[in-house]
Amino acid sequence: MRIVIAEDSVLLLDGLTRLLVAEGHTVSGYADAGTLVRALSLPDADLPDLLVTDVRMPPSHTDEGLRAAVHLRSLHPDLPVLVLSQYVEQSYASELFARGARGLGYVLKDRIADVDEFLDAVTRVSGGGTVVDPEVVTQIIARHPGSDLDVLTRREREVLALMAEGRSNAAIADRLVVGLAAVEKHVTNILTKLGLPPAADDHRRVLAVLRWLDQNGTRS
Repeated sequence: MRIVIAEDSVLLLDGLTRLLVAEGHTVSGYADAGTLVRALSLPDADLPDLLVTDVRMPPSHTDEGLRAAVHLRSLHPDLPVLVLSQYVEQSYASELFARGARGLGYVLKDRIADVDEFLDAVTRVSGGGTVVDPEVVTQIIARHPGSDLDVLTRREREVLALMAEGRSNAAIADRLVVGLAAVEKHVTNILTKLGLPPAADDHRRVLAVLRWLDQNGTRS
């Protein structure tokens, strides 16, 4: 797999490159978002199998990496993108997924410390899957007391976080060590309580959850 990394931290870029190369991937890196955009904006650009980018890039170290990802996805909707963030920045997650969830990921940098989790995210996103760090959902719940999320039970919130991470019902059952039927019941209850129609497609389900969260105050 050919992977492009946009990361201005030399140490992190080197570490990610070594890790991915050891897994058999070809990796090239960019230290600023402007160069990345120029390289991949052309209609006939040689697109990678996956773009991994930090949210905060030079020159302002605010949201250049995220802006680059959103722009490139508008030009190349099928380009898989995995965004890395130091903190939970809810508006960024919402904007990233606004046009669709297929082949997209939003992961906290702390998650990279778990090599297996990071490599799993790389595999799922490059394959067209969706990954949203469950900590994003957890903090949204914590920061918005009194919202309609209060109608969910503790277990339903755990399932919601795993849904947003892009896990299938079977994967959620494995993670929580419960039966598949129990997870299916929780998912149905969650979607019903939040006023969302059940959907078999995991990507639409994740997008629906993110849109609901966005409507309930996730934008800053």
